[in-house]
Amino acid sequence: MAEAGPALPPGAAPGTVQVSVPDTAPATDSPAPGIQRLALGLAYRGTAYHGWQSQPDGRTVQDVLEQALQRFANQPMRTLCAGRTDAGVHALNQVVHFDTPLQREPQSWVRGTNTYLPADVAVQWCRPVPPQFHARNAARRRRYVYVLLQSPVRPALEHGQVGWVFRPLDGAALQAAAQHLLGEHDFSSFRAAGCQALSPVKTLYKLQVHQRGAYWAFDFEGSAFLHHMVRNIMGCLLAVGAGQRPPGWMAEVLQARSRDAAAPTFAAAGLYFLGPAYDTAFGLPTEVPALHGLPGGFMA
Repeated sequence: MAEAGPALPPGAAPGTVQVSVPDTAPATDSPAPGIQRLALGLAYRGTAYHGWQSQPDGRTVQDVLEQALQRFANQPMRTLCAGRTDAGVHALNQVVHFDTPLQREPQSWVRGTNTYLPADVAVQWCRPVPPQFHARNAARRRRYVYVLLQSPVRPALEHGQVGWVFRPLDGAALQAAAQHLLGEHDFSSFRAAGCQALSPVKTLYKLQVHQRGAYWAFDFEGSAFLHHMVRNIMGCLLAVGAGQRPPGWMAEVLQARSRDAAAPTFAAAGLYFLGPAYDTAFGLPTEVPALHGLPGGFMA
C-alpha cells in the first residue's frame, strides 16, 4: 500500500453512488413484526466482479455477499445496496441492508460473514437500524473518488486499481472545466444509453481535482449519479486536461444534453465508491480503514 499522504479536503460526509436502476433485492417496505433490519458496511475490490447486481453467472458482489450470509445464517438472504457499482469499480464503504429473524450480535455478523467471503470482499461493520431505514432511499449524498496515474508507462502493480493516461495534464484547465458542472443540472450528456433513472437532473455539490506526484484524484460528491455519469465526466475532463478541448467546452457538453456531445466513457479501474451519507440519527459509521488507503497515497 502506498504511504499515506495528504487527505482529500473533507466534504459534508462520505457518499457518492453511480446508480440508476434499483437492485432486485428485498421489498422497500418495512420488515414484518419479529424481523429486524440490519445494515452492513462493505469494502471490495471490483476487478474480478461483473459489478454489484446479481447475475445468472453468480460472479457479482451481491451474489458472493448473499451466499456468505446464507452460509452463516443457514437461511436465504436478500440484500439491497446503497447503489450498484459497475464491473471493475471498487467500494470502500458500500452500505447494504437486509432483514432477518435471527438475533445475533453485530460483530458476530461481521466475523461470521467474512469467514465465507472471498479475500477481495469484506464486511467492515454491522449495525441494527430502524424499520424505516433504506440503504438507497435514505441516502442524502453520495461520493466517488477517481484515482488516475499520469505516466508514459501503464501501471503494473496497480493494474485494475487506477486509471491511466500517458499525456501530461493541465491542472488549472481541469479545475476550470470542473466548475461548469457544479450545482443542479440536467446531466443527460453524461448519461449511459441504458440508464433507467427517472430524471437526468442531479445536483453535483463538489468536484475537486488534486495532484500528488504522478497521481491525480478527482473527488465527486452529489445527490445521486446517473449510470456511467462519473466515468463519462472523467472522459471529458481528461480531454480538457490533455489540451484536446478548452475548459469552456465542458459547459457546451452539459448544455447539449446529448451523449453524442461528450467524450467516450473512461475506464472503470480507478473508480472508488466511498459510500453514501445518511442522517446522523441512524448512527452508521462513516470512517473505515479502507478510506485511508487509496492508491497514490490519497486519503478520503
